[in-house]
Amino acid sequence: MITFVLNHAPYGTEKSYNALRLALAIVKQKEPVRIFMLDDGIFNAVKNQKTPDGYYNIERMLKSLVRRGYDVHT
Repeated sequence: MITFVLNHAPYGTEKSYNALRLALAIVKQKEPVRIFMLDDGIFNAVKNQKTPDGYYNIERMLKSLVRRGYDVHT
């Protein structure tokens, strides 16, 4: 199992986006992943986010992992 720790806000940098992008790529290879959100990373889990222009929707990416049954923790 691969564990990702998101401790950066969802927008302003691409750190959370890149971590989730990698997690989704690993999931496609049928490998288990787990996501933990700490510190500013908890803001990745806010519902109904307004995605700034030029950014990917982090909420949608997290929902994709949850729908597939992967562990996502705040």
